[in-house]
Amino acid sequence: MTAYAALEALNARAGTLGEALSILHWDQQAMMPAGGNDSRGEQTALLETMIHEIAAGPAMGEAIEAASAQNDLDPWQRANVAESRRRYLRATALPAELVAAKARAESQAFAVWQQARPADDFVAALPALRTCFNLARQAGQAIADATGQPLYEAMIAGFEPDLSVAEIDAVFDDYAAFLPDFLDNVLAAQHRREPPIPLEGPFDIELQKAAFQDIMGALGFDFDHGRLDTSAHPFCGGTPSDVRMTTRYSDGAFLDAMMGVVHETGHALYEQGLPAQWARQPVGQARGMVLHESQSLTIEMQIVRSQAFMTFAAPKLAQAFGKSGPAWSAENLASHAARVERSFIRVEADEVTYPAHVILRYRLEKAMLTGDLDLADLPQAWGDGLEALLGIRPPSDREGCLQDIHWYSGAFGYFPTYSLGAMCAAQVFAAAREQLGEVEAQIEVGDFAPLLNWLRTNIHSKASSGSTNEILMAATGSALRTDAFKAHLQRRYLDG
Repeated sequence: MTAYAALEALNARAGTLGEALSILHWDQQAMMPAGGNDSRGEQTALLETMIHEIAAGPAMGEAIEAASAQNDLDPWQRANVAESRRRYLRATALPAELVAAKARAESQAFAVWQQARPADDFVAALPALRTCFNLARQAGQAIADATGQPLYEAMIAGFEPDLSVAEIDAVFDDYAAFLPDFLDNVLAAQHRREPPIPLEGPFDIELQKAAFQDIMGALGFDFDHGRLDTSAHPFCGGTPSDVRMTTRYSDGAFLDAMMGVVHETGHALYEQGLPAQWARQPVGQARGMVLHESQSLTIEMQIVRSQAFMTFAAPKLAQAFGKSGPAWSAENLASHAARVERSFIRVEADEVTYPAHVILRYRLEKAMLTGDLDLADLPQAWGDGLEALLGIRPPSDREGCLQDIHWYSGAFGYFPTYSLGAMCAAQVFAAAREQLGEVEAQIEVGDFAPLLNWLRTNIHSKASSGSTNEILMAATGSALRTDAFKAHLQRRYLDG
């Protein structure tokens, strides 16, 4: 066995354990009874420890060094060695005890959050949140010490490599300055138009599930390698060959649930499009969460909220719910889907105000990590920050700092990738439109194959063979920029 083959074997073992761990996380959020949480914490802690023993073990380090010396590797193999080295450096910074402690704490915190959020009880959630934060900070500092990165950048790199705080600050400060006048203009233009006709419910949840699965299939989701379930917070997990998606429903409205489904479908399509020949290898996994979020937001924001998509979907939705009349026209549904308003819930926000929700969380994370914000003061800081960005304050913590699962699962550093992903999505879709031609006409008749094939070729199949900007450069001719996003917003909300 060559050194490189030995490296692949180690990666495959760790990758298979990681797949099992991902299914356990899905089960915990979608299927597991509440009484199973303590056992699940021990299960995930053991799997995380086993993965860590491989990822940080001496055999991994030796295999990486020996494989690096081979001169017969092709570009993908060299990229696999490089990505293995990056992960090894992060893994060796963490003691096994810390890895296990984080897994247990995050499992327990999830159970606490599940109870605290509907009860609007931040005080009950605070101890678990503080434990998750302290352990995440401890792990981040260990990685920062090993890599030479600043603390927050080391934590962000767990979700998106090679992303600096200076880059994020520049993008977010620019958008925060752009938003107030643009939002006022959009709301004024919206006020001058007739409001959309209300969509009268109720909407049977089983009918919603069936309708949304039809839409998933039309978009290209492979149900032989994935499924849709229900959870308190929408997410996409599982493995590329067994994708597990969830959403949440209300019988009083269906568009929020539908947008959750199509958002997670974008994630799922990326996972299902990763190169199967590189399964369980670092190079075969999604590059990072900026590209991942770009794929979910290409589907949700660029496609599904468009007039072209509603031309395709309106008759299907009307039939699914047994409805008719002008409220169910493509124009009216598109007006609902593109409605802009200042709102409290991130996952239900429109694409104009959505970045403000992310900027808020990003600023709070920075303040927590520098010690400028104690977690006990988070509700007040949340309200102050949202008021500064959007001019509104949440009436409850359930609609404020308790709404997201991320911090209770230790995912500090994830939030910036959402809005960077939205900007990336606009850039990707603009390139696809330019290269494919009549994309809107194809969407109107439900022909999503040309666009999906373009995404497969230019984004999904690249996996981690290059950096985010290298993949974007090849696909769009440019590294990540913000002008395509602003142009998209201008076209949809002011010029349309």
